[in-house]
Amino acid sequence: MTYTWAGDHRFIIDHTEVDPAFGGKGVGKKLVMTAVAFARDHHLKIIPLCPFAKSTFEKNQDIKDVLA
Repeated sequence: MTYTWAGDHRFIIDHTEVDPAFGGKGVGKKLVMTAVAFARDHHLKIIPLCPFAKSTFEKNQDIKDVLA
């Protein structure tokens, strides 16, 4: 996963990629959820520009608290 800071309190997830050998095993979601945990721990917000990250936020209501 790659990200870019958008000021002091937000970051943009701009790309999430998983090796094809691990496709469909939840690794991509685990990457996004790790970013969510980081955001919560540091009182940050996430801007999910990456289609996968955006989809993860749309499907999981319990992580919308860190959505910018």
